[in-house]
Amino acid sequence: MKKIGIVVASALFLAAGGVAAQAPNDAQIAHIVVTANQVDIDAGKLAEKMGSTKAVKDFGKQMVTDHSGVNKQAVALVTKLKVTPEDNPTSQSLKSGGQENVKNLKTLKGKAFDKAYIDHEVAYHQQVLDAVDKTLLPSAKNEELKALITKVRPAFVAHLEHAKMLQSKM
Repeated sequence: MKKIGIVVASALFLAAGGVAAQAPNDAQIAHIVVTANQVDIDAGKLAEKMGSTKAVKDFGKQMVTDHSGVNKQAVALVTKLKVTPEDNPTSQSLKSGGQENVKNLKTLKGKAFDKAYIDHEVAYHQQVLDAVDKTLLPSAKNEELKALITKVRPAFVAHLEHAKMLQSKM
């Protein structure tokens, strides 16, 4: 679990303007947004199936629903703007970290699964919010892209608070 957190933290550190990164362009930001949402969709689907409590299963379902909705909006926007999302080291690292997280979660059962899933959700949503605030919003040049990120930010905050509440009960 710690290794996965390091991969995700490294990806988001790069997205947040870490020393090794330059500010992403709009096409890269679009790819980061879609990838970050897909990571949470994949983990949420697993939580729906493998969670041991109704609260964890319901949270997983909410992540799938909410993040799928954000991705639909992002895809509609880039289609409208005729922008092709550009793969980049940050989105590649997010995807890799998400795959490692799902692989790890599949080895767990019961309360161990629930704890690992929720702990990851708390850390992941905090890291995504940091990247949104420190890099994605300041770097976005297109006003519609910036508006979409601004519009969905409160949902990420709500997800973080919900995950923290679940975490406190474990």
